[in-house]
Amino acid sequence: MINVIVTGVAGYIGGQIALRLKDAGYTVYGIDRREPPVHLRGVCNGFLYQDFASDVALAWIIAKQPGAIIHCAGTSLVGPSVKNPSEYYNNNVSKTLKLLDIVKNSMPRCKFIFSSSAATYGEPVMNPIHEVDPKEPVSPYGESKLMIDMMLESYHKAYGLDYVSFRYFNACGADPQGRHGQEPGATHLIAKLLEAIRDGEVFKIYGDDYPTKDGTCVRDYVHVDDIAQAHVLALYMRVPPGVYNLGSNQGTSVKQVMAQAISVINKIPAVEVETRRAGDPPELVASADKYQAIGWRKNYTLDDIIQHSWKWYTR
Repeated sequence: MINVIVTGVAGYIGGQIALRLKDAGYTVYGIDRREPPVHLRGVCNGFLYQDFASDVALAWIIAKQPGAIIHCAGTSLVGPSVKNPSEYYNNNVSKTLKLLDIVKNSMPRCKFIFSSSAATYGEPVMNPIHEVDPKEPVSPYGESKLMIDMMLESYHKAYGLDYVSFRYFNACGADPQGRHGQEPGATHLIAKLLEAIRDGEVFKIYGDDYPTKDGTCVRDYVHVDDIAQAHVLALYMRVPPGVYNLGSNQGTSVKQVMAQAISVINKIPAVEVETRRAGDPPELVASADKYQAIGWRKNYTLDDIIQHSWKWYTR
């Protein structure tokens, strides 16, 4: 099996990818500018505590000569990107460009798999969203992800870079074996809902006057382990270079998620309705047909997502 480097390996998605790569028999090296949480320590065959674009990290990557780099590192919150766009363009775009130049110059056969985002689409004209639909991000975060997608395609055309970019929709859930999940205080909806139920706190709904069936935002929720398995598939299948949506092909509203959680765990949260947040489109649903045609299938339902998350939060 080839050596694989995962940047951002201490994070939610990077950590689950590392676990699934090890399960599949790969030799996994991780880089992160923070230490992995206790439950992830020892997963990687080697770990470097560095910013992935530092001189030390880039030299380390060259020395490893990986067959693939899975690039999960980056800054990933919409609101803060509006207040401090410089950090997002530097940390996501400029540093990724340095990494791509290392790949181009020192390991041209290395496959590059990138963690992109549904934020590249902005407020879509229609749902479900296909990869060819207009990309009009409404935040510097979404713009930074789109810029990297464009760089990858340019490097493919000019230098033959073998790349895959996955546009995640709402990643959620926890490792089915209970080994990994989201950290406390995560900003994702299901994480906030379950923490509110567990801790007896108020769950806030941001806007109930959207043009949807029940007035709340509709999103596409996809299990983090299905996302991780998509990356493993990209390593051993001949996936044509390009961008692929990772979603469930199904939209679920905030109120529907809440009702499902109550049904699964038999607990009712206190709820408050706040005003809408800027930049939240009414509906974001993926068409994942393009990657499904290659062989990817989601294995987990919304019930599974809630059950795995609840087990993780109450472990």
